[in-house]
Amino acid sequence: NKATVIHDDCKIMDKKYEPLFTPWKIGNLEIKNRIVLCPMGGTSLFGWMEPHHFDKDASNFILNLAKNNVGLLIPGIAPLRNMMGGQWLYKSRRSFKKLKPFMEKVHETGAKLFVQLTAGFGRSFSVPTKMIPMLKNKFLGALVKPIFDLSRLCASPSKLPLRWVEGAYSRVLTKKEIQKMVDAFAKTALKCKNAGVDGVEIHAVHEGYLLDQFTHEYTNKRTDEYGGSFENRYRFATDVVKAIKKVCGEDYPVSLRYSVVSKTKDFNVGAIPGEKFKEIGRDMPESEKAVKYLEEAGYDMLNCDNGTYDAWYWAHPPMYMPQNCNLDDVAHIKKFTNLPVVCAGRMEPITASKAIASGKIDAMGVARQFLVDGEWVTKLMDDRISDIQPCICCHNGCFALSHFKGVGNNGAMADSMHMSRCALNPITMNNHKFDVVPAKKSKTVAVIGGGVGGIEVARIATLRGHKVTIYEKSDKLGGVFISASQPSFKEKDRMLIEWYRRQIAKLPIEVKLNTEVKDLSKIKADVIVVATGAKPKKLNVKGFETTIEACEYLNGKEVGENVAIIGGGLSGCEIAYDLLLKGKKPFIVEYQDDIMKVNMLSMANSSYLRDYFNLKNMPIYLNSSVLEINKDNIVIQNKNGSKKDIKVDSVISAIGYTPNPLTNKHVKVVGDALSVGNLRTVVWRAWEVAEKI
Repeated sequence: NKATVIHDDCKIMDKKYEPLFTPWKIGNLEIKNRIVLCPMGGTSLFGWMEPHHFDKDASNFILNLAKNNVGLLIPGIAPLRNMMGGQWLYKSRRSFKKLKPFMEKVHETGAKLFVQLTAGFGRSFSVPTKMIPMLKNKFLGALVKPIFDLSRLCASPSKLPLRWVEGAYSRVLTKKEIQKMVDAFAKTALKCKNAGVDGVEIHAVHEGYLLDQFTHEYTNKRTDEYGGSFENRYRFATDVVKAIKKVCGEDYPVSLRYSVVSKTKDFNVGAIPGEKFKEIGRDMPESEKAVKYLEEAGYDMLNCDNGTYDAWYWAHPPMYMPQNCNLDDVAHIKKFTNLPVVCAGRMEPITASKAIASGKIDAMGVARQFLVDGEWVTKLMDDRISDIQPCICCHNGCFALSHFKGVGNNGAMADSMHMSRCALNPITMNNHKFDVVPAKKSKTVAVIGGGVGGIEVARIATLRGHKVTIYEKSDKLGGVFISASQPSFKEKDRMLIEWYRRQIAKLPIEVKLNTEVKDLSKIKADVIVVATGAKPKKLNVKGFETTIEACEYLNGKEVGENVAIIGGGLSGCEIAYDLLLKGKKPFIVEYQDDIMKVNMLSMANSSYLRDYFNLKNMPIYLNSSVLEINKDNIVIQNKNGSKKDIKVDSVISAIGYTPNPLTNKHVKVVGDALSVGNLRTVVWRAWEVAEKI
C-alpha cells in the first residue's frame, strides 16, 4: 500500500503526509492506512433514538467515506437496547440481514469497519428539558416507561447526580442488569461478525459513560464485585471483552474507546489545559496500570482521548481547546501497552503524521471534520489541501445539546434524534433534504451582501446553474464573520473565510466589491437575495453612547485594563475569554439568571468557558441591569434593587443584534438580515433559498 498516490488529476501527495498512508494491524487485521473515522452519535448503522433498523442515511454517509480513502470506519454508537422501547439489538434480524451486503460494498473500497456497541450513558444521559417531569414524577415516569424509560437510560453504578439535571439522581444498576448487558454484548458482536463486520468497539471506558462510571472511584460506590478495588471497578469492561472473545474467537478484533485521563475536578467541573488540579477520576498512574489490565483481558486496540461529561471539552474539543490537545497523554500511555493506539481530539494531519512516524501513536482519529468535508482524505492525497473545508469546532449541527440553569438538554428534539449533522454542510446526514440539484431554468441572481449567508446563496445557486452577482459594500467578502474570527482561538474561522473566498473565485460569480446597494430598483436580475446582516442593539441608559460595540472591539479597538462587558451571551463570553487571554480584567453584566442561555450552543463549548471563568475568578453579575455608564465607572442594579458602582476603564456592549434587511418586500432574505442566529441558521437558510431558485 504505497503512500504516494496518483489520482486522475495527476497531483502527488506531499511526502510529509506519507506516514498517514502506511498499513498497520489490529491483531491479525490489516488496515490500509492510519486514518480512523471516530464514532459520532447519530451515525449509527442501526439508528439512534428510533427503533433499531438499518439506517440508510448513516450507511450512505459511511460508504462515501469508505470511497474517499478512510482506512478504518467506526460509525456512531449502537445501543444494545433501543433507546425507545428497550428491545435488544441482537434480536433485530432485519438490521443484520441488511448489514451484510453493506459490508460487502465497504470491503470493495479496501476499507475496514468496526461497529461500536454501547452499554449506555448512566448519569451522563442528556435528559431533554421536556422530559424532566417524567424523571422526577414517579407517576409520569411509569406512564411513559414502555416507550422512554428514563430510569433505565440513566441507571448508574451508584446513586449519582445527573449531569444534565440539577437535583436529580440516577438509580443503581443491578447485577442482573449488568450480566444481561455482558451477554448482549457477546450476542450482538457475533451477529456483527456473521454479517461481515471486521471488528467491534466497546463504548466506553471513556468520556464518563456507563462503563467509565464503573471504573471511577467518584462514581462507583458499590460494595459488590463491581465496586471497590481496581479489579472490581474494571470488571464490567473486562467481562465484556472476555464474553465477546468466547463466542467470536480470540482473533476477532475488539477495540475499546478509552479516555486516558479524566481531567475532572468534581461533579460538573472539568480541568482546563495546563491547570494544576486534583484528579477525582482516572489519573495517569491508574491509566498506566489500566491499559495493561485491559490488554490482558483481551482488548486489541485503544481508541483514545481524554475527559468525562464533567470535563466534556476534552472529548469534544471546542475552538478554545488547543489543537492536538490529547496527543501528549495518548503518546504517554502507548509506552505502557503493546496494543495499537489511536489518538483523537482536534488532530491535525501534519502533527499526526509526525507522531505516527516517530512511534508516538499508531493512527489518527478524526470525527467532525468528516461531517463538513467527507472528501478531505482524498483531497489530502491529491495535494488539494486548500480545497478542504475546515471544521470550526462549533458543535452547532453535530452536537447541539445545550445546557444552562433551569433546564436539562435544551436542544431541539430534532437535534437530539438526528445528531452528526453539520452547521457548515447541510448535506451531511440530512436524508437528501439539501442535495444540490441542477436548476430547471438558469436565472440571473443578485445577492446583496457578501457575508457568509450571501456567499453560500451565491455558491449553491451557481452550482445549480444560475448566473450570480454579489454586491458587497466593503472591500472584501466575509461580512461580520470577519470580526467574529479575529480572536486568537478562531484560527479555523479565519481558514473558513479564506476557503469561502477561494470557492467563490473558482466559480463564474461576478463579485462587485466597494459597491453599496441602496435602491433595489436599479438592480436588474430575475431574483434578488438580500443578505445585509444585522445592526447592534442599544440600551436607553446614560452614557451608552460611550460604549465599544462588540465588533469594534473584535476589529481592534483598544480597551483599558478593567473592562465591563454588557451581555453574557456567547459573544460576550467569548470577548471576556479573549480579554482574559490578553491579561485584562473583564467582568460580565447579564440581565438573565445565567450566562450563555443559548440554544444550539453545545455544552461541550459552554462548559469550557464556564470552567475557565471560574478558574480565573472572573466576576459575573447575573440578574443585573446597567443603570448608567460614566467615564471611569459603571452602575448596575440586581433584581432585588441593590446597586453596585464598579470602576472600569472600558465598557463593551454585547447585547445582541436586530435584523437589518435593505428590504424584505418582493425579495428573498437570508442570514441575520432575516433572523439573528448562528452560523448553522445562516448557512442552512442560505441553502434553502438557493435551492428553491
